[in-house]
Amino acid sequence: QVQLVEAGGGLVQPGGSLTLSCAASGSFFSINTMGWYRQAPGKQRELVATMSTGGSTNYADSVKGRFTISRDNAKNTVHLQMNSLKPEDTAVYYCNLGFRRSPIATTQNYWGQGTQVTVSS
Repeated sequence: QVQLVEAGGGLVQPGGSLTLSCAASGSFFSINTMGWYRQAPGKQRELVATMSTGGSTNYADSVKGRFTISRDNAKNTVHLQMNSLKPEDTAVYYCNLGFRRSPIATTQNYWGQGTQVTVSS
């Protein structure tokens, strides 16, 4: 079983900062991509930022220059540093893990339970 533990959500004022953390544990052969997605009320889940094992990153245009994703492969953790937060960043943020259970398995996606981020004055 694979488990993702998310932390760091909360209430922050516009212009403030918040850091999200996600730690993966369980049984897997390898981890490919780790990242963050978010879902605001009434909207579909969208990509925020992802990082491959090799360090390649992918950011949503709306967060470029404000958010920074980082990853510690040895600890199987991923972090999202969010700066200059805006009210429109308010959403439930979900950690996403792309992994293989074995060398013969295909890559699978696993989602965390989500952590609420609210940006409001």
